[in-house]
Amino acid sequence: MKEKVVVGMSGGVDSSVAACLLKEQGYEVIGVTMQIWQEKDPFLQAEEGGCCGLSAVEDARRVADVLGIPYYVMNFRDVFQKGVIDPFIREYQNGRTPNPCIVCNRYVKWGAMLHRAEEIGADYLATGHYARIRRLPNGRFSVANSVTAAKDQTYALYSLTQEQLSRTLMPVGAYTKEQVRKIAKDAGLPIAEKPDSQDICFVPDHDYAGFIERETEQKSVCGNFVDEEGRILGTHKGIVHYTVGQRKGLGLTAETPLFVKAIRPKTNEVVIGRSESLFSDRCLVDSVNYMAVEHLEGPTEAVGKIRYSHQGAPCTLSSLPDGRLECRFREPQRAATPGQAAVFYEGDHILCGGTIE
Repeated sequence: MKEKVVVGMSGGVDSSVAACLLKEQGYEVIGVTMQIWQEKDPFLQAEEGGCCGLSAVEDARRVADVLGIPYYVMNFRDVFQKGVIDPFIREYQNGRTPNPCIVCNRYVKWGAMLHRAEEIGADYLATGHYARIRRLPNGRFSVANSVTAAKDQTYALYSLTQEQLSRTLMPVGAYTKEQVRKIAKDAGLPIAEKPDSQDICFVPDHDYAGFIERETEQKSVCGNFVDEEGRILGTHKGIVHYTVGQRKGLGLTAETPLFVKAIRPKTNEVVIGRSESLFSDRCLVDSVNYMAVEHLEGPTEAVGKIRYSHQGAPCTLSSLPDGRLECRFREPQRAATPGQAAVFYEGDHILCGGTIE
């Protein structure tokens, strides 16, 4: 009897090829697209809805027809609102910079959708991520780098649980992007040349502050830009407009470039400093998810990434009594941003990860 797998299909080439590969490998494949948000303007959703808009549904349905697999659209709007959008807004209001795709992976794609897959009798959930699932000698599952560093997506998957990993397939992680597009073309899939989506699906215009104002129906409150000594440098547009490390859009003039160093929601201040002030060799990490190990056995050497585009840097991790991790980098790193993920690697797989305080 064939094992059954639900493939999360975004209408893009990667998830489409994941479905194609799994069918070739002998699985009973079911395609599913998550309906997770509803733009008030249907035309905007169709044109710019990213991985879950109307155009994504149309493309995924066409691929499913070519592959000859069942296809469904499942409604996860409520869980997405409560689990992703609401925390996204709260984090920005608290002066932090969230990563909603990581939250969506844990609680929607591998939470609600995996549960729905189990309800219809599926053995596995599969996605088109450029990553691989590995079972380590200690019996635990971890997410390992894909074969192509240029497309590696492990950073956004650090929060998955052992149960979720044990039920996950990621067939695309064994291929390069060029190979994936060739597979799609050879299989006659209509999305073989479709461009990659780079947007947060519910903020396709990149205007996070505007989105928050529309969702909350509250205008941002202006406050002061201050330097590290507390001197007022000017007026900002509201803290949701800024993130640590930001340079553009400040409207301040100086002999040397200025950057956002910190955000203080209690006083509605944005602290400004020069580039060198953004570097630190230490950060604290909370909400830790252990992947390759159950816990750390004393100080542990690792390679830490503090943002998706960060190359990673050698560091030492130490567990604190309250459950947080202290990370000390060998060399100072730039702009460790509160709210972003810090993901720690052991070789080519994830050791653990959490949220930067």
